[in-house]
Amino acid sequence: AFASDLNPVAVLINKALIEIPPKFAGRPPVFPGAAASKLGGWSRATGLAEDVRRYGGWMRDEAEKRIGHLYPKATLSDGSQATVIAWIWARTVTCPNPACGIEMPLVRSWWLSKKKNRPAYVIPTVVDDAEARGGRRVEFTIGHDVAGAPTDDGDGTVGRMGARCVSCGTAVELKYIRAEARAKRMGRQLMAVVAAGDRGRTYLAPDTEHTSAADVPEPSGLPSQKMPDHSVSPSTHQTIKIYGFDKWVDLFTNRQLTALTTFSDLVMEAREQVFAAAMAAGAPEGDRLEVGGSDAAGYADAVATYLGLGVSRMADIANSLCRWNNSGGQVLSLFARQAIPMVWDFPEAPPFGKAAGSYTVSLGNLSKAIVAAGSKPGVVKQADAATRSYEHALVSTDPPYYDNIGYSDLSDFFYVWLRRSLHDVHPRLLSTLLVPKAEELVANPYRHDGKVGAAEFFEKGFEHVFARAREAAYDDFPITVYYAFKQAELEAEGIASTGWSTLLEGMIRSGWAITATWPVRSERSGRMIAVGTNALASSIVLALRPRVATAGAVSRASFIAELKQDLPRAVAEMTQGAIAAVDLAQATIGPGMAIFSRHSKVVEADGAAMTVKTALALINQVLDEVQSEQDANLDGDTRFCIKWYEQHGWTAQDFGQADVLARAMNTAVDALARGGVLTNKAGKVQLIEPKLLPSDWDPATDNRTSVWEGAMHLIRVLESHGLDAAAELVAKARGVVDLAEVQALAYRLYLIAQKDRAQDAILFNSLATSWHDLTTGADKSAQAATAPVQGGFDLAALAARDDTDES
Repeated sequence: AFASDLNPVAVLINKALIEIPPKFAGRPPVFPGAAASKLGGWSRATGLAEDVRRYGGWMRDEAEKRIGHLYPKATLSDGSQATVIAWIWARTVTCPNPACGIEMPLVRSWWLSKKKNRPAYVIPTVVDDAEARGGRRVEFTIGHDVAGAPTDDGDGTVGRMGARCVSCGTAVELKYIRAEARAKRMGRQLMAVVAAGDRGRTYLAPDTEHTSAADVPEPSGLPSQKMPDHSVSPSTHQTIKIYGFDKWVDLFTNRQLTALTTFSDLVMEAREQVFAAAMAAGAPEGDRLEVGGSDAAGYADAVATYLGLGVSRMADIANSLCRWNNSGGQVLSLFARQAIPMVWDFPEAPPFGKAAGSYTVSLGNLSKAIVAAGSKPGVVKQADAATRSYEHALVSTDPPYYDNIGYSDLSDFFYVWLRRSLHDVHPRLLSTLLVPKAEELVANPYRHDGKVGAAEFFEKGFEHVFARAREAAYDDFPITVYYAFKQAELEAEGIASTGWSTLLEGMIRSGWAITATWPVRSERSGRMIAVGTNALASSIVLALRPRVATAGAVSRASFIAELKQDLPRAVAEMTQGAIAAVDLAQATIGPGMAIFSRHSKVVEADGAAMTVKTALALINQVLDEVQSEQDANLDGDTRFCIKWYEQHGWTAQDFGQADVLARAMNTAVDALARGGVLTNKAGKVQLIEPKLLPSDWDPATDNRTSVWEGAMHLIRVLESHGLDAAAELVAKARGVVDLAEVQALAYRLYLIAQKDRAQDAILFNSLATSWHDLTTGADKSAQAATAPVQGGFDLAALAARDDTDES
C-alpha cells in the first residue's frame, strides 16, 4: 500500500498503521527482561507493541513521581482512601446584578449519575462568606434521594438562551458571559469528586485539599500556536473563540497542561532509553526512522512515535471541553464529532490509573493496533493529491467533503502536541508550526474570497485531481472513493447537498463512470451522532471505472426509461443483501449514476446538458415509483394500511375516509378491524401501533393475516424482546405470511416515515437492517424444533402399545 496525505497528522497515523509495524516485525522487545517474559517467538509486531507498553508504563510511573502529588486520593466516609476518577468543575462568572455579585456557576446539568440503583446529583447552596465576592458564595453537596432530584425545568443554570443566577435568580444573557470570558474574568469552581468505591462510582462533595491541588501555575514550554480566526464551519471554532480561547493551550486547565508537558517531555527520555537498550542488545546504530533506518536509532524513533501519539490521544480526553457521562459514569472525549463546542461544566480525569483519561488507557488501544497491523510494509508520504503521481496505482481515496469539515483546523489540536513530543523524531514531517492549509482542498470561503471563490477552488481542484488519476487509470480495474456525509445533506425531495453533487459532477467531468455506490459501516455505532438517530452508515463507497471514449449522448426521456428498466432489479438486489432502509436511497444512486455517467451527456429538452443534481432528483423520483409499484403485489389489507399510514400515521380519523379508501382497495373497515390492524370505534378509525398489539398473537391460528400485520408484530417483538424472540416469530410465520413482502414493506415504510416521523423510521429501519439475522435465527429455531431429542420418550404412546411388543 502506498499512502499519501497533505495533513501531517494523517500521515503520521498512516505510518503508525501500515509502515512502521511491518518494518520491525519478528523482533523481540528490548526493554530489560521483556524478551524472556514470553515463550516462543515474537511474531508480527508483537515485540514492538510490548516495548510500547513497557516504555509507556515507565513514562506513567516516572510522571507519577514528578506530578503525582497534584492528584490526591479521595477520603471516603469510612476514612479509607480511594482513587479519583474525575473532578467535576463548573465555569463561573460574576452575577451582573449589583445587589448580588456572587460568583455564579454555569452548569448544564446537576446530574452526576442517573443509574436507577444509585442516583447522584449536585445540590447548590448559597452561604455567607465575608471573604467571597458579594459576601456570599455557592457551596456544593451531593444528593442521592430521588424525591429531591433535579427536574427537567430546574436542571442546570445555563443553556442556549442564557443563564440564571442560583442566588438571586437573575437572567443573564450569553453576550455578558462571553464578554466576561474574553476579558479573562471567567473562573471555575470544583463541584464534585468522583472516586472508585467498592460498589462502583462514589460521588463526594469538594474540599479544600482537592481544590488546592488543582491550583497550579501555568507550566513553561507550552505550544504557542494560535487558533485560526475563521474556520470552514462556524461550529468548529467560532463557538469557543467568542469565549476568549485564542491559543490551543487555552483549552486546558493548568493542571492538565502540566500533565501533558510532563508526558511530552518523557517521550524523548524514553526514546533515549530504547536506543540504549537496542544498542546493548547488539543492534548497530543505523539511520534515523525518517530516512528509512531500521536499526537501533530507527527502532527507538518507532517506539517514540507511538509514545508521542499516546500523549496526543490523551489530550482528547484531558482538556476542559470534555463532558461527564452521567449514565455510564465516565469522561467523554472532546471529539465525539468534528467540532469544538463550548462546555460549561467539565470533568478532569487524572493521567494515571486505568480509567478513561489515563495515559495507560490511551496507549493500550495503540498497542492493540500495532499487533493487528499487517506484515507487508506500506509506504507513506506527505504529498498533495493535486501534484503526486498516480502511475501504476489502483486508487482508493477518502476526499475532502466540500465545506463540511475543517480538517486542517481541527488537526491543529493534536498537531501542536505531536510537534512538541516528536519534532526531533520526524523533523521534516513536523517542520511547519501548524498543519498546512493553503493547499487543502476544501471550499473555505475565508481563504478563497467568499463562497463563490471557495466553490470554484474546490470544483477545479477536485476535477484536476480525478483527471490526473484518470490519465494513469487501468481499464480493467475500478477505483474506489469514500464519502462520509450527514443525513441533513439530503433535502426533503431527495436531492443531495452541494458537496455530494459537486463530487459526482467532478468525477464525471474527469472521465469517470460511476458504476456503484454502497454504504460502509466505517464508524462505531455508539458514537455521539449515531445514538438514537437514523444515522446513515456514515460512509458511502463509490466504484468508478474509466468511461469509454466512444460513449454517446442520450435524451432525458431515454435516461428515464433506462432508470425504470434497471432500478427495480438493483433495488431487489440491495434489499436481498440486507442493506439498511436508511441507506437505500443513497445506495440506489450507484446504479442510477451508472446509467447517467456511462453516456457522454444526457441532453435536456432545450439542448443543455443535464446536471448531476437533476439526475439525482430523477433517480429518487424513479425509486419512489418503483417502491409504489411494488404495492400492487400486496394484499388489500396491507395496501390500505400503507396508504392510510402515509396520510394519517397512527392518528384517528373519521370512518367515512377509511370506508372510501377500503372500498378502493377491495376490502372493508370491519374486515380490517377483525384482521387486527386497526380499531373502529365511535366513528373513528385508527391504525394500531406495534407496541399496542396483543402479545399472544400466533400466525398459525390467525384466520386473517396480512403482510402489514406480520410486519407490525415482528417490530413489536423485535423492540420489546430482542432478536432471538423475533427470529422465532419469523419461523412461525413462514408459510402463513409472505416474508419477502414483509421485508419489502419495511423499506417502503421507512421511505414514508423518514420525512417527518423519526421514531417510526427507526423502527422500520431496525426491521429491515435485522432481516438477515432474523431469517438465519429462524432457520436455527426451525432446526431445533424438528431435531430428535436423545433419551426422550412419548409415555402415552408407549402405554398404548401391545404389551408383547418388547421394542
